[in-house]
Amino acid sequence: MLKPALITAVFLLGASAVQPQAQNAGSTQQKQPPIKVNVLNVCTPGSADQAILKTALAKAKERTMFAGDFEIARGRATLKDAPPSRYVRLRRDLQPQSPWETAQYSMSRDPKSTIETLVLRMRDPKEFHELSIEDQVSSDAASSTVVVSSDTPASRIRVERIGKSSVALAQCPEVDQSAYRPLFAEASDIMARYRREMGLRTEFRADINWLDGVGAQKPVKAQKRR
Repeated sequence: MLKPALITAVFLLGASAVQPQAQNAGSTQQKQPPIKVNVLNVCTPGSADQAILKTALAKAKERTMFAGDFEIARGRATLKDAPPSRYVRLRRDLQPQSPWETAQYSMSRDPKSTIETLVLRMRDPKEFHELSIEDQVSSDAASSTVVVSSDTPASRIRVERIGKSSVALAQCPEVDQSAYRPLFAEASDIMARYRREMGLRTEFRADINWLDGVGAQKPVKAQKRR
């Protein structure tokens, strides 16, 4: 049978062994970095966000200076819980004196909707990294060639910044957005100009036709001999 003094010593030794483990667990939890969640107010951005959008759109209104280099790709994409879609992407480089490095236009089309996206990437991303303008129409409303020729109004504007949160403005039918009409109008004008100047209606028109299956070779039926 252990004496009372020996029992007390054993208890204190066990307590001292458990206490550092508890402290280490607490310190480990304190060292975990906090998780930040940024929620974008795309329907009614504040005055500071509006100023960022205006600055980006003002730079995009400057004269385009395309270089001779370009890259075009087209393909078919199948996503989970979504119908298959076709897409065309055209990237054109700009000359070194332009504040923009590249301009990329893409159109994707599935049985439900046709989406156009223009992405302009800055050469020096101190203020912001890229500006994107998007519009969307129902695929039943018009063919791809009609969409690219109709100057569909912009429905979404987004500015990406390095090390900072993004700034965006999107059309929200349930919200009064009369104060943002000038921004949407500028974005629509920029999109229309780039559609025209990137050659989407001329030298790259065949690629746009491909989205609708236009130009595909049909099987030739064998004629019956008489």
